Amino acid sequence: MKAKLGLILLCFLLFSCSNDDNPVEEVIASEIGRGFKMGFTSWSYGPQLVDVDTTYSFIAKNGDIYAEHIDNKIPWKAWINNLPLPIAFTNEINGRVQRKISGKELLLSVSLFNSNRDELAEDFDGSVPSYSTLNDSSIREAYFKHIDYLVNAFAPNYLVIVIEANEFRLRSPTKWDAYKSLITDVRGRIKQSYPNLKVSESISLHNLYEANVNDPELYIQEIVSHANKNDFFAVSFYPFLKNLKTPTEFQQVLDFLHSKTSKPIAFVETAHIAENLVIPNLNVSIDGNENEQKQYLETLIANAKNQEYDFIIWWAHRDFDALWQTFPNEVKDLGQIWRDTGILDEHGRERAAYTVWQNNFIK
Repeated sequence: MKAKLGLILLCFLLFSCSNDDNPVEEVIASEIGRGFKMGFTSWSYGPQLVDVDTTYSFIAKNGDIYAEHIDNKIPWKAWINNLPLPIAFTNEINGRVQRKISGKELLLSVSLFNSNRDELAEDFDGSVPSYSTLNDSSIREAYFKHIDYLVNAFAPNYLVIVIEANEFRLRSPTKWDAYKSLITDVRGRIKQSYPNLKVSESISLHNLYEANVNDPELYIQEIVSHANKNDFFAVSFYPFLKNLKTPTEFQQVLDFLHSKTSKPIAFVETAHIAENLVIPNLNVSIDGNENEQKQYLETLIANAKNQEYDFIIWWAHRDFDALWQTFPNEVKDLGQIWRDTGILDEHGRERAAYTVWQNNFIK
C-alpha cells in the first residue's frame, strides 16, 4: 500500500537536491549496552526539501541505522531491453545516495510487487511486464539487474530484497511457487556478488499471526519455512492493523514470532498510531492514543533487548500531515492509515514515545 505513497513523495521531491554531507559520530549499539540498533526510514513528513533535510538530520541524531524504502515503480522495460533508465528513477536514487548519512548503518528495502502485493510493480509508464510464469528468465534477469544496481549505488549493510513477501502469497497463491523460484535465484546471485551483505525478504507479522486464511497453520508453516532460509528474519509490523492495543496483546504476537525462528530478528518497518484512525471511505475506525503508542514501543524495545534483535526501524519519525495534504484525493484515504504514527506529532511536538526512544537510544 505504501508504494502509491512513495510514488507521490517522489513526484513532489524527486530527491534531486542534496545536503552537504555532515559526518556524524558512529554509535555502535553493542558498545553502549543496548545490544541492538535503532532507527527510522527516510520518509519525509512534508513536501518541501527543507522537510526532507530536517528528516535526514533527525535520523542522524536519533538513530544508528536507517532505512531507504524503495517501494514504487521498477524500470522493467529498461532492464529487459537494455534501454536508458527513466530520469525519474535515476533522480530518485541519485538524490537518496547523495544524502547517505555518514557513520550510520543502512537498510535498503526494495519491493518486487505493486501496492496491493498481488502483481509485479508497475513500470514508469504504468505497464506491467508480460510473463508466462513469474520465474520467466526475462523477469528474473531484470529483477537481478534492478537489485544489483541499487545495492551497488547504496552499498547497504542490510538488504530486504522483497517487501512483505507473504502478502503476495495471500493474494496470488497460485504464483507463490514461481515467486520462490525467482527470488531464490536472484538472492543467490546477489549473495555471490556481495558475499558480506545480509539479505532477507520481509514478512508482515500482522498478516502472519492469526492469519485470515482457510488453513492458517499450513500458511504459517509455509511462510516461516521460506523466511528462515534468509540471513535474518525481517519483520514488518503495524499492530493497529490487527486491532492490537495492549502490552499483553503486543507481547502475544512477539512471543509467536520468537517461536517461529532462530534467525536474528530485525523489525525493518514498524509503528503504531497515536491518534484515532477514522477513514469512513475504507470502513476503518480504530481507537488509538499516545499512551498506547508508548506502550507498544516499550514492549518492542524490551523484546529487542531480551531476544537480541539486530535492529528496529520505526516507519516515520514525525506525523506527515503536511505531506498528506498534498496527496491526490484518490490516495488520501490510503495515506491516512500511517499518517499519525510519528513519535513527534505533525507540529514537531514530542510524544511520550519520543521519551521512550531517547531513554533507550542513549543507553
